[in-house]
This record gives sequence, C-alpha cells and structure tokens, in this order.
Amino acid sequence: PADPPSPQEHGLDFQRLLDASAYKEMFRQDMIRWGEEKRHTDPGFFCRAAVEGALQPVWVVSDARRLSDVEWFRDVYGDVVQTVRVVASEETRKRRNWVFVTGVDDAESECGLDQGVAFDWVITNDGDKVALGEQLEMLLQSVHRSL
Repeated sequence: PADPPSPQEHGLDFQRLLDASAYKEMFRQDMIRWGEEKRHTDPGFFCRAAVEGALQPVWVVSDARRLSDVEWFRDVYGDVVQTVRVVASEETRKRRNWVFVTGVDDAESECGLDQGVAFDWVITNDGDKVALGEQLEMLLQSVHRSL
C-alpha cells in the first residue's frame, strides 16, 4: 500500500486538515496510521517537532493524544509541566456536528488519555463562554505565578 499521507510529505492542504471538513475526513484514518508508524519508530517524534527551536518559560500543549506524549513532556520539562485536559459533553460535541466513527474515534489518537492520566487542570468547554473564561483565567493566573 501507499504511504499514509502527511501534509509535508504528500502535498496536502494543511489548513484544510485543521478543520472539521470532509477533506480532513478523507485522510483522517491514513493520518492516524502514519502517526502511529512514526510513534512506533520514535515515541518522541511529534513532541520534539513541537518544541524544536523554541525556548519558552512555559509550555501549554493543547493537543497531546497519548500517554507517551504526556510522559515525554514530564520527563523533559519536569515540574514546570502543567497538564491540561479540555472536555465537552457528548451532547455538546454532537451539537458541534461531531459524529462517532468506529475505527477513528475509538482509536488511541482520540481516546488514549481518557484514563490513566492525572491532569493538573480539566477545562470544561460546553459553550458557556463565561464559565470557560473563568477556568482559563484560573489557569493563566497559575502560569503567571510560576514564572
């Protein structure tokens, strides 16, 4: 079979892969497979790519997908790492046009952190802008105190 697509290696439209379009869905399973192959060979591949060339006093990683990602950041950055999980109810997700797809939404890339990780922060994003703002303000204040 052909190599699974990655935006840089296969000339895909990166911006269109970031949204919830049908374009992204056409390549989603292949992207997951490609990512799994990269992680199998090198568990820190994507984490190192995310931080390459950057020197920040605080890191907010908004889209860790696997325990190995969380462990990598904790190993490399130690006590300065604050893990954040953003959650929304299934009802909210459906209102946002999410539809469960077997083989995709039950894959490790989508639910690998549902259990076994003690997050420092859990932010609920169910559409209440005031509540979301209050939660983010608490996180921001904590980050400022650690600087």
